[in-house]
Amino acid sequence: MSGTILIVEDDPKQAELIRVSLVSEGYRATVVHDAPAAFRSLEDRPPDLVVLDLMLPGADGLSICRWLRGRGDTPVLMLTARSTEADVLAGLDVGADDYMTKPYSPRELVARIRTVLRRARGSVGAEAPAPNSTALHVGALVVDPVHHTVLCDGHPVACTPDEFAVLAAMAAAPGRVFTRAQLLRHTRGFNRASTERAVDVHVMNLRRKIEPDPAKPTRLLTVYGVGYKLVGAP
Repeated sequence: MSGTILIVEDDPKQAELIRVSLVSEGYRATVVHDAPAAFRSLEDRPPDLVVLDLMLPGADGLSICRWLRGRGDTPVLMLTARSTEADVLAGLDVGADDYMTKPYSPRELVARIRTVLRRARGSVGAEAPAPNSTALHVGALVVDPVHHTVLCDGHPVACTPDEFAVLAAMAAAPGRVFTRAQLLRHTRGFNRASTERAVDVHVMNLRRKIEPDPAKPTRLLTVYGVGYKLVGAP
């Protein structure tokens, strides 16, 4: 799998290590070292994926990720020395697709990038599934695990890999109540640093995308003291 990767990293040695690792695997890689340069590059030549350091001159990585999410669905892998629960949840909240902490294995980094790109490309061009597909229907929500697509009221919905995993798990058993621990086991991108609170962030983000009024959900419901369930909206 090839693609264009933008590396936003203020440490020249780290940036070069990432670039060389990606180029050796057939990717095209561009490096910038601060937030202003990142914004310019993203506007001029949108990449297939962004490797984004959290701490940058000019603005932090969360601001860049938030800006990206307001303009499209470019996958983002956050790479940072900060690995507290709050940092992970903050990355999830702004829509990062994966999160790795320093020090890291270049081989694992490339493998994570490959996985995120594969999932992102599987969700491009969402269309209504064929009648005999394996799509899961829950009211006006259609989740297709094979093509990694989501439709809500007939409109494509872009989800991060972990958001999709949570939604697909619940769509496979409408009305079933899932605990946070059960849903967390379905996620992959943040499995090393995740806590059950990460599931709450995924649910919050999903409600923004599939609920007519996220403050008054009718599809993705909270079962207090237990967890969450997905139902067909009345």
